[in-house]
Amino acid sequence: PDTCDAAVQNIRKAMQNPQLPIFGICMGHQLFSMANGAKTHKMKFGHRGFNHAVREIATGRVDFTSQNHGYAVSREDLPECLIVTHEEINDKSVEGVRHRDYPAFSVQFHPDAAPGPHDADYLFDEFMEMMDAHQAY
Repeated sequence: PDTCDAAVQNIRKAMQNPQLPIFGICMGHQLFSMANGAKTHKMKFGHRGFNHAVREIATGRVDFTSQNHGYAVSREDLPECLIVTHEEINDKSVEGVRHRDYPAFSVQFHPDAAPGPHDADYLFDEFMEMMDAHQAY
């Protein structure tokens, strides 16, 4: 993700419009986090395959997710503007963040995976509600 400067700049540019909801998935999670000042690190093994248990911190809900990544957002370097929303149950890696001030969030896993787990489909409903609330389309 450190080589994707243009994508990070595009996300920063998009965030200049506070009425534009943003939803990052997988590498989009890493790039969204970097656009807000976070850092990423290479994982020793990464997360591959499906049935990775991820906890939503606010509710304690556990979703079984599909994943395929070798980098993660560094919790230690997370800027104050981002709130951790999800974490992987086994290694506690950052699996989701939400921006404190903008209608923007991201997840490391694939809520869109098919075939595979559909536990996290609710995130698309949340994003569509953001779009309705901000009349972004």
